[in-house]
Amino acid sequence: MTFFIEVVLSGLMAGVMYSLVALGFVLIFKASGIFNFAQGVMALFAALTLVGLMEKFGFPIWLAIIGTIAVMIALAWLIERVMLRHLVNQEPIILFMATIGLAYVLEGMGDILWGSDVKVLDLGIPQGASDWMLDSFDIYIEKLEVFAAVTAAILVAFLAVFFQKTRIGRALRAVADDHQAALSVGISLHTIWVIVWSVAGIVALVAGIMWGSKSGVQFSLSLIALKALPVLILGGFTSVPGAIIGGMIIGVGEKVAEVYVGPFVGGAIENWFAYMLALVFLLFRPQGLFGEKIIERV
Repeated sequence: MTFFIEVVLSGLMAGVMYSLVALGFVLIFKASGIFNFAQGVMALFAALTLVGLMEKFGFPIWLAIIGTIAVMIALAWLIERVMLRHLVNQEPIILFMATIGLAYVLEGMGDILWGSDVKVLDLGIPQGASDWMLDSFDIYIEKLEVFAAVTAAILVAFLAVFFQKTRIGRALRAVADDHQAALSVGISLHTIWVIVWSVAGIVALVAGIMWGSKSGVQFSLSLIALKALPVLILGGFTSVPGAIIGGMIIGVGEKVAEVYVGPFVGGAIENWFAYMLALVFLLFRPQGLFGEKIIERV
C-alpha cells in the first residue's frame, strides 16, 4: 500500500511540473485565441537567460531573476511589435504557424547568446527526499517536486484572481472573444497582448526554473511543450485550474500505468499514455474537463 501511495504522489508531483508549462499556453490562448507553440521554448530561453546572467555576468540570484523577468517583458513587447500587430484578425492557423517560427527564432537566439551545452541551475531549491514524509510515513517524495506543487498552487490562485477580479483580466477575456469588438469599446489590443505575453513569459520562467533545477538547462527542455499538449486537451485550453488538474490526471495515470501495466506490455507506457488519453478526450469531450463548449452556427 505504501508503494502505491508513493507512485500516486510521484505522479501528482510530475503532473504539476507538466502543468507549469501548460499554464503559459492557457494564458495566451485565453487572452488572444492563439495556441502558442513557442511556450516550451520560452521556458528554455528564460532558464538559459537566468543561468547566463548568473554565470557570465556574475549576477546574484535575486538580481538574475529580476533581470530575466525584464528580458521576458522586453521579449513580449518585441513579439507584439514585430509579429502580432501585423496578424490581427488573421485565421488561427496563421497565428499558430507564426508561433512555430517564433519557437525556432528563440531557440536560435538562446544558442547564440548562451551556448548549447547543458547548464546546472542551482538556486538553492531543496533537493532530495522529504525527511518529514520519510520519517512520518516511510514515503519517498522529492523536495523539489513539493516546492513546484506549492509554487503552482500560488500561481493558479494569482492568475484566477487576475482574470476574474481585475480590469485588465476582463479586458483580456474581451480581446479573446472578438478583436474588433474590443477595439471598438476602447480596449488597446496591443497593450493587452504585451501584458499577457509578459505574464506568460514570467510563468515560462517559473517552469524553466523548476525543470532546469530538476534535469539541468538543456535544449531538450523545449520538448516539454509536447507533454503539455495532452494536459491542455484534458483540462481545457481556457481553464487555469484545468491545466493543473489535467496535469495531475496525466501524471498519476502514466506513473500507475508504467508501474502496474508496463511489465505486461514491455514498458515505456509513460512515453505514449498521455497522448492516448488525450485522443480519448478528443473523441468524447473535445473541449476538455473545464473548457468552454464552443458552438458555431454557419
